[in-house]
Amino acid sequence: MSLIQSARLNGYDPYAYLRDVLARLPTQRASEIKQLLPHKWQPVYYVT
Repeated sequence: MSLIQSARLNGYDPYAYLRDVLARLPTQRASEIKQLLPHKWQPVYYVT
């Protein structure tokens, strides 16, 4: 199953999911990468 399909199955907009995950990857600790999988992902809401 693809990340996009998995995001959809978990009720997330695939574009928002991928945008957030790709933004977090450079600073995410290797031991915490599993938190970015669609079934564990928690969106971060930025205040602008």
